[in-house]
Amino acid sequence: MPDNDALSVIEREPPDIRAGLLELRRLILETASETDGAGKVVETLKWGQPSYLTEKPKSGTTIRIASDGSELGDIALYVSCNTSLVSEWRGLFPDLIFGGDRSLHLSLANPLPLPELRQMIRMALTYHSRKKSR
Repeated sequence: MPDNDALSVIEREPPDIRAGLLELRRLILETASETDGAGKVVETLKWGQPSYLTEKPKSGTTIRIASDGSELGDIALYVSCNTSLVSEWRGLFPDLIFGGDRSLHLSLANPLPLPELRQMIRMALTYHSRKKSR
């Protein structure tokens, strides 16, 4: 479900950042629709950032996207630091750039790593349901 406030935050970014964030947004919504058990995904604002969370069922953790204010990249994808997701992602994709235990940082100078991003998004959208089945 599109959220005009979330989209307006993205639209205010410079063109290259906007394009990168719109691609991440598209990938999140597309992956959600293709992921068994992800349920309905809601787009909203959390901490002023476009955020995507599973509502029915609450199978996953919130994914946030934003321009990257650090030196690690141009855009970033964030998840709760209370999850083990970034640690799992580091093990699966050691060549990507992660920040602490809550973020993935992407440089727009390189093509987005789409297969890896799809897998990470899928893991986030099903985090709670996967945790229960362990």
